[in-house]
Amino acid sequence: MSAQNHSIVMLRRNFKHITRNPTSVFNAVLMPVVIMLMFVYMLGDAFNVGVDYVDYATPGLMLLAVCYGLGATATAVNSDMTKGIINRFKVMDVSRGAVLTGHVIASLLTNLIAIAAIVGVGFLLGFRPSASFVDWLGVIGLVVLLGFAAGWLTVALGLFAKSPETAGLAAVPLVMLPFFSSAIVPADKMGAGLKQFAEYQPFTPIIETLRGLLNGAPAAGDVIPALAWCVGIALVGYLWARSTFAKRA
Repeated sequence: MSAQNHSIVMLRRNFKHITRNPTSVFNAVLMPVVIMLMFVYMLGDAFNVGVDYVDYATPGLMLLAVCYGLGATATAVNSDMTKGIINRFKVMDVSRGAVLTGHVIASLLTNLIAIAAIVGVGFLLGFRPSASFVDWLGVIGLVVLLGFAAGWLTVALGLFAKSPETAGLAAVPLVMLPFFSSAIVPADKMGAGLKQFAEYQPFTPIIETLRGLLNGAPAAGDVIPALAWCVGIALVGYLWARSTFAKRA
């Protein structure tokens, strides 16, 4: 079998694990929807963002959906490393890279399902983007790139952690980071210090790019940093994951 076929087999294995773990399915797909309902229904009228709050919040919640399933990915990767599965694969004719690639692709596909759920619920709540077909292609492309980058970084964190429990905790900063960005409220409404952090952290330009694409008017000042952050995170995560995997396996 080729390395590609090995990756497909690993992807099927990971999806079976996900579907047999209701908690991971809830965290990855349903929890972002619950958070969306909470912010739009309970808190939406409290924020003055210049547009309907559901239109403002949906791009940020799409990014939040990417992050919410990362803890399960980190835990699964670490479990493979610490519970002997990798050692079994070592004595078989299995591509070493397929193990990691399977986790990344499974994480990416889970993210896409969660984002589709967010967008669907958003339409039910009154979300009305003015994006063209080309803009929607840009949204999909950026979401895929972000999911790919976050997947590799999460795999690296899972490999680096000493136990499945610490692996899950290692992904918590990635889950919390969107809350300290422009996902929920504009950065200029935040207090001193937090405002500057929100403006210069990686997720804010990505969210603003998604927001611009969905409004049909993406700004180059957001698009370029967003792409640079995604590519940089993907590269760091990939190199870190392969290096750690080679040492530990």
